[in-house]
Amino acid sequence: MRNKLLIAATALALGSLLAVTAYFLWLGIRSQPSPTNRDLFEGVHYTREVRNSPRPMVIHVVTIDLRASGIELLVTPGDPEADLSSKARTTSHFLKEFGVQIAVNGDGFEPWRSNTLLDYYPHRGDPVEPVGFAASRGSVYSDQTDAEPVLYISRANQARFNTPTGRVYNAISGNLMLVEQGQALPTPEDNPQPRTAIALDKQARRLIIVVVDGRQPRYSQGATLAELAEILLAYGGHVGMNMDGGGSSTLVMRDALGRAVALNSPINHGIRSRQRPVANHLGIFASPISD
Repeated sequence: MRNKLLIAATALALGSLLAVTAYFLWLGIRSQPSPTNRDLFEGVHYTREVRNSPRPMVIHVVTIDLRASGIELLVTPGDPEADLSSKARTTSHFLKEFGVQIAVNGDGFEPWRSNTLLDYYPHRGDPVEPVGFAASRGSVYSDQTDAEPVLYISRANQARFNTPTGRVYNAISGNLMLVEQGQALPTPEDNPQPRTAIALDKQARRLIIVVVDGRQPRYSQGATLAELAEILLAYGGHVGMNMDGGGSSTLVMRDALGRAVALNSPINHGIRSRQRPVANHLGIFASPISD
C-alpha cells in the first residue's frame, strides 16, 4: 500500500511539474496578434497596435466620442455607509452585472495581497476600498484621498480631470498624471509593466482608454510610465492619468451574444487570461453600429 501511495504521489508531482512547464513554454512562445482598427459600437473605436521595439508590446486603445448618440458612462457603484465601500469584481463580472458594452479596471484599492494562488485578496465579493476619490451616479462613496488625480464625468458626459463640472456625478481616480496640456510629464524611473491609462483629447470630446499587456515574454512585456505617456500623446491625449495596472489591467467588451470578451491579455498570479477582482471600474454604455 505504501509503495502504491508513493507511486501515486510521484506521478501527481511529475504531472504537475509537466503541466507548469508546458504552461510557461506556451506562454513564452505564444505569437503576437495582428494589428487591428475597427468600430465596436456607435462612437466607440478600437485599435490594437503591436510593437517589437524596444521590446514586445501589445497596446489596446479604445476611443469614445462622448457626444455620440447612446454613449453613457458608469463608475462601479459603492456603499458610502460601509466600512469598506466596494465589493471586488472582475472587469468581466462588472460588465455583465451592469450591462455596459465596454469596461476597464479603475482605482487602486486596499486591502490587497497576491502571495500565491491559495493566498491572495480580494476574492470576488470581498470588501475593498478604492484608493482615491470615487463616485457613481451622484453618490460619493470614497473620499479617502492623498491628492490622487481624478477623472470627473458629468451626467451629460462632460469630462474633466481634477475639477468637477458642476455637481459630482461619476468620478474615478488614478495614481499619477502622465500628460498635461499636450505634454508628457516627468515620471519616476520604473520597469515595464501591464498598464491602464485614461486620457481626454484637447476638446475633451474624446475619452481615450489605453491598456498595455505585460509580463508575457515574446508576446508583450509591458510599458514604462514614460512610454505610457507617449502612447497617450500618440493617440491624441491632451491630458491623462495612470490607473491601477499590473494584474489589474483588464479591458473587456460585450459581444453580439452578450458575453464578456477580453480585448487585452490580462495576467494575474502569472496566469494569462486570469482577471483580478478589483474595487471599481469605468463602464461605457453604447449603441450597436447602425447599418
